Amino acid sequence: MFLKKVAFASSIALWAGGAYACEITARVNIIGNEFPAIQTVGAGAEECAGAEVSKNLTADHKDIHVAGMQGNPAEYTSAIVANSTLTILMNDDLVRPLDDLVAKHGDALQKSQLITVDGKVMAVAFMANAQHLMYRKDILEEIGVEPPKTYEDMLAAAEMIREKGIMQNPIGGAYAAGWNLAQEFNNMFIGYGGTFFKEGTAEPMINSEAGVNTLNMMKALTEYMNPDYLTHDSNATNAEYRAGNIAMLNMWGSRAASQTTADGVTDAVKNGHAIAGPLTVGGGSTPASTLWWDGWTVAKNVSDEEAEATFVAMMNGIRPDMMQNEEIRQQAVWLIDGYQPTDAAIGVFDAAKAGTVPYPMVPYMGLMHGSIGNELSDFLQGKESAEQALADIEAAYTAAAKEKGFLK
Repeated sequence: MFLKKVAFASSIALWAGGAYACEITARVNIIGNEFPAIQTVGAGAEECAGAEVSKNLTADHKDIHVAGMQGNPAEYTSAIVANSTLTILMNDDLVRPLDDLVAKHGDALQKSQLITVDGKVMAVAFMANAQHLMYRKDILEEIGVEPPKTYEDMLAAAEMIREKGIMQNPIGGAYAAGWNLAQEFNNMFIGYGGTFFKEGTAEPMINSEAGVNTLNMMKALTEYMNPDYLTHDSNATNAEYRAGNIAMLNMWGSRAASQTTADGVTDAVKNGHAIAGPLTVGGGSTPASTLWWDGWTVAKNVSDEEAEATFVAMMNGIRPDMMQNEEIRQQAVWLIDGYQPTDAAIGVFDAAKAGTVPYPMVPYMGLMHGSIGNELSDFLQGKESAEQALADIEAAYTAAAKEKGFLK
C-alpha cells in the first residue's frame, strides 16, 4: 500500500523544509548498492562534519552486508536496503528499531516513509522502484509494431527483429545466476498468478502450473538473449543496451535516467530510447513485476552514539534541497519534499497505477529467493525439466526454512 500511494502523488514530503544541520560525533559506515540514487544518498551522508563517514557501495552488497553487521561492534553502521534485504537482516537480528531516533531527529518524516514491522520502525524509505519495459522505439517503428504490452508481444517483436537482420539477440534481462535470476522468476511467477506459500504458512507452493509456465516463458525469452545471459546482471544488461545490442529489456526504474547519459551510449540509443510500464503475461492483468522501496537502516551491534550519528548522517543524505539539482531529481522516484516526477519516472508510476504488487516481505521470502536463484540454471541450460527444477527449489527452500525454524 505504501508504494501504491506514491504513484498518485506529485510529491511526498520527508521533511517540512530547510537544510538539516549535520554535525556528528561518531563514525558512520554505510553498505549498499551502487546505482546513482544510492550514490547520491551516500554522498550526502559524507558531507557531515565532526567524524568520519565512509561507505561501501557495490553490486555485491547482498553478499557481504550480513557478515559486515554480525560483528560486535558491527563493521557497518547502516545498510541501505529494500523490501527483500530488510527481512534478511531482521532474521539475524542485525538492525535496531528506530523509534527513539525518529522521535529525536525525525519530526518531519512522513508516516508513509517509516517502514514498520511488528509495530516498530525498522527502516526509513527514500525512493520507490520497480522493473518495467525499456525499449528502442526507432527499431520497433522500423518493424512496424507498437511497444509490447505483454511478454508474448515481446517474443513476437524479437522474432521480427531477428528475421529482418536488425539484431540477433534483441531481448535483454538481468538473468545472472543468483539473486537477479530469482527476481526475474518472481516477477513472471506473480504475473502468472502464482502464490509462493500456502496461505498463512511458510510452506512452499511454487511447484505449480504457474511455476511451470514461468520457467517456460523465461526459457523462451532466453532464446533471444545474449548466449552469456546467465552472467548478465543489471550492469551488464544495461551495457548491452547502451551499446545498441538490445532493443527491449525489463529493467529497474532506478536505472532509467542513466540509460542514455552514461559514457559510451551510442547516438542511436540516445535518440531511440523509450520507457513504458511493466508487461503482463499469459493473458493475466497483474503486471509481471514487483513494487519496491529503498531505504536505510541502523545496525544493532553499534554504540548508541554511533547509531545516532548514523541516523543524522543518513537524514542529511535525503535532505530536500537536493531536489533542486536536476541531475539528482532524474535519478529516482524520490520520496523527498520538493520532488517532481520526471520522464524517467514514468515506468515506476505506471507500474504502481497498473496494480503491480509489492515484493513479499514475509521473513522467509529471502530463503525462497535464494533457493530459486541457486536452482534455475540447470533448467535454462536444458539439463532438467521445469518440474524437476521447481521440486529442487522447494527442497532447497524447505531445508533452509527448517534450519531457520520457519518449518518443522
